[in-house]
Amino acid sequence: MITFYSIRSKITMIFIISIVLLVAVAYNMFNAHIHAQKRDIVAQEMASIRYIFEYYFKTHKLDFAFLKSQNFRLIEDKDEKATTLNRLSKIERDRGFQILKHKRRRILFLKYDNSIFLLENMNTIKPPNDMLVIFLSLLGFLLFLYMMIINSLKPLSKLKNQIHTFSQGNLDIECRSDKKDEIAQVANEFDSAVKKIKELKHSRQLLLRAIMHELKTPIGKGRLVSEMIKNEKHKIRLHSIFERLNMLIDEFAKIELISSKNIQLNSKEYRMSDIVDAGVDMLMLESSKNHIKVNIINDYLVVSDFELLALAIKNLLDNAIKYSKDKIVIVDIDNRLIIKNIGDELSDDFQEYFIPFRTKSHGLGLGLYIIKNILDIHKLEFEYRYRGEINEFIIS
Repeated sequence: MITFYSIRSKITMIFIISIVLLVAVAYNMFNAHIHAQKRDIVAQEMASIRYIFEYYFKTHKLDFAFLKSQNFRLIEDKDEKATTLNRLSKIERDRGFQILKHKRRRILFLKYDNSIFLLENMNTIKPPNDMLVIFLSLLGFLLFLYMMIINSLKPLSKLKNQIHTFSQGNLDIECRSDKKDEIAQVANEFDSAVKKIKELKHSRQLLLRAIMHELKTPIGKGRLVSEMIKNEKHKIRLHSIFERLNMLIDEFAKIELISSKNIQLNSKEYRMSDIVDAGVDMLMLESSKNHIKVNIINDYLVVSDFELLALAIKNLLDNAIKYSKDKIVIVDIDNRLIIKNIGDELSDDFQEYFIPFRTKSHGLGLGLYIIKNILDIHKLEFEYRYRGEINEFIIS
């Protein structure tokens, strides 16, 4: 399918128009050349006939030297002469002068008194070979130039594919070119940028892994030490604290994967109610029923990565409880998920809250950023509305 907005199509159209114009100009020049030769032949014939008549009138014979110089052949063969004369009507014979055209031959019929002469004009129309050579040379040059430009554009397709691969999160691409044109320069600059981004990503991953490793070590030691505590209530509380810290570290690891677009979804069909229950459990509240009320009206299936979507719902519930005036959140499951709380309306545009590390945020400003990214990966819509002092966050 031809797309007229592409560079390749525009260049092709320019060259097609150029070739059509070249052919039209050459055709007109060839025609003009041929018509000029025809006019010259007719003028030569008329001048030659006048001379032949005048010479014959004076000498009663033909000037064969003149005929030869003008490239005329006297038809003397009886059969050929009879065949030619048979093509003339009586009226044409009586005229005394006639030009016969037969199979690209021009034959002059001359009659003076009772003498009849048939002269064949051996001058023929010659093709303009010099024009033909110039035309073919220009046509060949245009075709060569077109092929050269199209070949120089081929790296663009490769570069487009590499950029698409890069946009999918794959940094293992190579698009360096050894050519000197502008496309090669763009490809080389992009290749350098990819390598720098790859190095930055690698160093960031190393730093995060080192931090998480260093955090997991004291958490593990803390869990061991907590086992020595005799008070069962304190032991359970410490266990839950360390478990919460461990879960936070795992969440940070997932956040890093989400932000780097380097996560592979393990998608299956799950009931939304089960995902909500998992999100509630991840909050690790002492009495979740006192804070979260789940109303299942019409449960539904959603294709998702269970842990990842549960993490998004957990963060949404956590925010809803944190900013709720009565610390109670209502969750309606009715062919979509609606999380409600009583609180103040969001002061800024909803899209503003998807920016990471917002300066106006009380925390790190990552909550809604993480939620939005997870929902985008799952191709789920995220909406907000405020009705009668109630904030509603809708996943559909």
